[in-house]
Amino acid sequence: QVQLVESGGGLVQTGGSLRLSCAASGRAVIDYAMGWFRQAPGKEHNFVAVISRSGTRTHYADSVKGRFTISRDSAKNTVDLQMNSLKPEDTAVYYCAAGGTYSTLWRDFGSWGQGTQVTVSS
Repeated sequence: QVQLVESGGGLVQTGGSLRLSCAASGRAVIDYAMGWFRQAPGKEHNFVAVISRSGTRTHYADSVKGRFTISRDSAKNTVDLQMNSLKPEDTAVYYCAAGGTYSTLWRDFGSWGQGTQVTVSS
């Protein structure tokens, strides 16, 4: 079982940038499809981005396409989410997830981190 720990969240102004990092232990990130999801207060977990096990495919939610970039560092065993041009509607708790399927669905991922808060002020 892989353990995931997110970091890098914080408070940023509209238009700013943050880089989230997900550190994996227990298993290698290359063993999984790795995803990022987010949850705003009172809302369900929403898909943000996913990278395939091979690292050759990525997919983004329409709301973040062109602004966010998911990447993987197999040497560091981490998966990052670079977030640019942030908007107030990006405010949420962001979760890293590991799964066996290249998917956009929360239920297809079997391991999740504890989340990191991202707040974008207007």
